[in-house]
Amino acid sequence: MHELDVVGVRVEMPSNQPIVLLREVGGQRYLPIYIGAVEATAIAFAQQGVVPPRPMTHDLFKDVLDAIGVTIEQVRITEVRDNTYYAELVLSGGLEVSSRPSDSIALALRTGTPIFASDPLLDEAGVVMAEFDTEEEEDEDEVARFREFLEQVTPEDFS
Repeated sequence: MHELDVVGVRVEMPSNQPIVLLREVGGQRYLPIYIGAVEATAIAFAQQGVVPPRPMTHDLFKDVLDAIGVTIEQVRITEVRDNTYYAELVLSGGLEVSSRPSDSIALALRTGTPIFASDPLLDEAGVVMAEFDTEEEEDEDEVARFREFLEQVTPEDFS
């Protein structure tokens, strides 16, 4: 298993399909996963530290886990079958729960939980992208791409 960082949410053109982009920690591979608009918003909100006035579904789930004293130890993105990605939440006590990667990522960002991908998955679906010269340039590029996403998103995308 390889740990992943969440780079952010992007929109693939011309389909306007949101993608969450994950990067292998200490490696060169990226893992792009197509997700829904609602999940893209949940991930983007968590990355930006946006706290809605009332809990969204992922916030509610986190609050329930906190209330019953259960923690998410790790998120594992395990495989892709027929263009569908699969993930697991590993909870305290060793319980594993099947999950969509987008929901798992949204929860991981809210709880500070590490995200991992299996070796076979990264071998199959991971892509190597050109490296940036500096981390500062990479951050600036991420912000520019995210702003582009925000300029294109409409309220209808979330219905």
